[in-house]
Amino acid sequence: MRSSQLAAFILAALFSGFSSVTWAAVSAQEAERLNTELTPLGAERAGNGSDIPAWQGGLTEVPAGYNKSGQHHVDPFADDAVISRITAANYQQYAEFLTAGQQALFERYPSTFSMPIYQTRRTASAPQWVYDNTYQNALTGTIDSTGSAISNVYGGIPFPLAESGIEAIWNHIARWRGVYIKYRAAEAAVQNNGRYSLSSNAVEVEFNYYRPDKTQADLENILFYLMAEVRTPTRLAGNSLLVHEPLNQAQQARQAWAYNAGQRRVRRAPDLGFDTPIPGTDGLVVADEGDLFNGSPERYQWRLIGKQEKYIAYNNFRLADPQLSYKEVLQTGHINPEFTRYEKHRVWVVEAQLKDNERHIYGKRRFYLDEDTWGIVAADLYDGKGELWRVTLSYPRTFYEVPATWSGGLNVFHDLQSGRYHVQGLVNDETTGPDYSHRPPGARKFTPAELRRRGKR
Repeated sequence: MRSSQLAAFILAALFSGFSSVTWAAVSAQEAERLNTELTPLGAERAGNGSDIPAWQGGLTEVPAGYNKSGQHHVDPFADDAVISRITAANYQQYAEFLTAGQQALFERYPSTFSMPIYQTRRTASAPQWVYDNTYQNALTGTIDSTGSAISNVYGGIPFPLAESGIEAIWNHIARWRGVYIKYRAAEAAVQNNGRYSLSSNAVEVEFNYYRPDKTQADLENILFYLMAEVRTPTRLAGNSLLVHEPLNQAQQARQAWAYNAGQRRVRRAPDLGFDTPIPGTDGLVVADEGDLFNGSPERYQWRLIGKQEKYIAYNNFRLADPQLSYKEVLQTGHINPEFTRYEKHRVWVVEAQLKDNERHIYGKRRFYLDEDTWGIVAADLYDGKGELWRVTLSYPRTFYEVPATWSGGLNVFHDLQSGRYHVQGLVNDETTGPDYSHRPPGARKFTPAELRRRGKR
């Protein structure tokens, strides 16, 4: 515990119970680093002196040709050239800057997997009010002793000066992705022979934690609301899911409801968490893998290994290009490397070890968090015997109209043993892109009754 926070900690303990509170706030002097050598979200402003540049505010200028939210993004770096290409033949020369999962993909697909390396562009940015809230969170934020609940934070990164793995993972869970987004996207489980079938969903997410017209007291313990409706295939069309994600998961577990179009009924979905398999993913994705990690962190011990330089997917505007077909993107073993973009960035490395008395299909998980956003960009997933089993890669881009930097749901889940993978967040064939232009409807929109009403249309 930081000595400067002892008095505040004692006061908090009197009201919350000493054994249930872990103090994580910092002094005003420490928080001031967010205005000097660190970015407002807690990354190093300076570059590395060679191939990682200094952060200069990120990408906030909307490029020519992009006229309104809901339009497919224009690639502001379309003229950038590939600097180098990492392949199975040379990847060991770059091993220091590769994750274990990336190296495993080179071994698994030696003739087809590659990583085109581009100039590093630190495009991450957020509105000033998010920066202001992040500064305040640094002074007040707390975590309970189970790691399942954070308190005294709102509208910004909870722990921008994170000193532990649990603080870092909460920064990912509650990171900035905008306030209210509507989008349509496709997903597919690609078999080891390259065959796949597509499904598509209409998704709405309201990040209640980031409502600028609210305060901490108004959140009612809701981090975000999510509603997703299956559009294709026809046999599943109309099936819908509603999620109320709590901020304090020690106080209340996730609430979820499912609408079955065939039965025309809404039912509670009480097991939508941890390692429950996600329908439609061919068993390749479990519930807490969405967004690479979500939900309660209570089943793991979290360790902050430190900061490292890695080649990670970044600024992947081309993967969302409506000129590309899904057939061009989806290949045997992995998505087409020709449409991907990798850059060298600093990442926080966080390791999660399954607790002795807990159950999960992954005994150990190693996450790589982009320092500029706190979003997980890659995950190495190990089975109960300690063998690397699965690898997940995220392909973020900057939504410059917001601004916010995240994958927009474009994540790929690889199973090294079977040679299959599942991809989510494909938008190429959609008539519109992600749309941030609508006003957030609030809790009245995200109800079981609304789920039923929409299903009966």
